Amino acid sequence: MLEKLKKRWNIESNFQVVILLFVFAISGSSTLYARKGIFYLIGVTTDTNIWIKVALYILVIFPVYQVIFLTIGALFGQFKFVWEFEKKMFGRFKIKNK
Repeated sequence: MLEKLKKRWNIESNFQVVILLFVFAISGSSTLYARKGIFYLIGVTTDTNIWIKVALYILVIFPVYQVIFLTIGALFGQFKFVWEFEKKMFGRFKIKNK
């Protein structure tokens, strides 16, 4: 599994793979804690309509994750990889002209 990730991410060290997996895990967990606080501040409860929650996830929580991901990546010395990963991910969102 590590070899497949190393090839896909174009890295050479098993240690870097472990660090990157840790960065992904910490970023995701941190985003969940941030979501609780953000939803509390804007008044989202368990009774809030699911479509409002989905819209807020897309409009608010997704950008928060990106910032947290970049920050955690930088703290662990992986800013270059994380930045390139983000650019590649956002490149997939582009609308293609026919």
